[in-house]
Amino acid sequence: MENYAVILVIMALMIGISGLAGKIKIPVPMLLLIVGIMIGFVPAMPEIEINPEIIMLLFLPPLLYDAAFNISFQQFKTNINTIGTLAIGLVFLTTAGIAVISYYLIPGMTWPLAFVLGSILSATDAVAAVGVTKGLGLSHRTMTILEGESLINDASALVAYRFAVAAVTGITFVTWKASLEFFVVLGGGLLVGWVIFKALALTIGFFRKDAMVVNSLILLMPFVTYLIAEHFGVSGVIAVVVLGLGMSKLSRNKFPDHVKEQSRNFWDIIIFLLNGLIFLLIGLEFPIILRKMAHIQVWTYAGYAVIIVLVTLLIRMARVYLQQLNLQKAFQGKRKISEEALFDSKTSFIITWSGMRGIVSLAIALGLPATLNDGEPFPLRSEIVFLSIAVVLISLLGQGLTLPWIIKKLKL
Repeated sequence: MENYAVILVIMALMIGISGLAGKIKIPVPMLLLIVGIMIGFVPAMPEIEINPEIIMLLFLPPLLYDAAFNISFQQFKTNINTIGTLAIGLVFLTTAGIAVISYYLIPGMTWPLAFVLGSILSATDAVAAVGVTKGLGLSHRTMTILEGESLINDASALVAYRFAVAAVTGITFVTWKASLEFFVVLGGGLLVGWVIFKALALTIGFFRKDAMVVNSLILLMPFVTYLIAEHFGVSGVIAVVVLGLGMSKLSRNKFPDHVKEQSRNFWDIIIFLLNGLIFLLIGLEFPIILRKMAHIQVWTYAGYAVIIVLVTLLIRMARVYLQQLNLQKAFQGKRKISEEALFDSKTSFIITWSGMRGIVSLAIALGLPATLNDGEPFPLRSEIVFLSIAVVLISLLGQGLTLPWIIKKLKL
């Protein structure tokens, strides 16, 4: 009952803060983060440790599904070159960049541990991208690139993480096996998502006039899809994204208007609650992790986190601007590049600055095993978790709070 009361208080706080953010013109996720951190330091506040499985199973499927459902499929297809470059190539590049700086910067950091930290922080977050950029007036193309990248890159990051942790436990890294597993995980997720979408489309076709049954099925299927994909060892993230993209196209062509309206209203409330709750919980988690760190280490590791954020931004900026140039050269060389896929330097900077870390990085970090296979404690676990949460907070607050001002200055 005590936990139940705490959850109700947190939900009420989240709703009130979200309403206040609109009045004082601060992005809702940013204000929720700040208030969550402040509340976490209140002595009477009970510790609420986030279970990473709860994030992956309860929060991630509906949030990914909603983001995929609302993305423009045509824009997604037009910008697939850029989305694929950022969601796959940039993830592995960022993993390596963070690993190198961590290895040479942080005492006691081995190469396998450095790659674990790099993989945790390599992917941008779909929830952060949607939550922070919503209402800022960005073009559909920019939003599609940001959302498309953050919908797909989780799969790349999770594969990199799996192999990095295996290396820490002493399993030899084999390049061809890692490459094969990556394509199996990705392709398997695509297949599972497509099969479930087809099955759901047939079922909805049978019940299409019953709005309650249709919307209940749509609410249930992101969770089912994620669980089935993970059960078969493939990407639940990709499976849910494929389901969302398919359902988006199906709903526009096949759903009656009253079903679409009821579905949209229902999903708006669900996503509002989940979105707000996850940012508040990230803020609440920071004081808990802070208490587990030795006081003398806190400021040192906070400094490391700032350097890591700067490194990820520089790597991202270099890759985004290179992609801009590559697209322009391809278009001028009359390759099969649509003019709509091109973007300018201002858009490149916004894409760079909008690449924030979020709930997936947090969930992966908190899910680090406490012990190795031989029962020994996982090396530098507390330090890696602290760095991950610090980078998420610095990324969200630093980039999120300044993004509206940057967009205004660039006159986008």
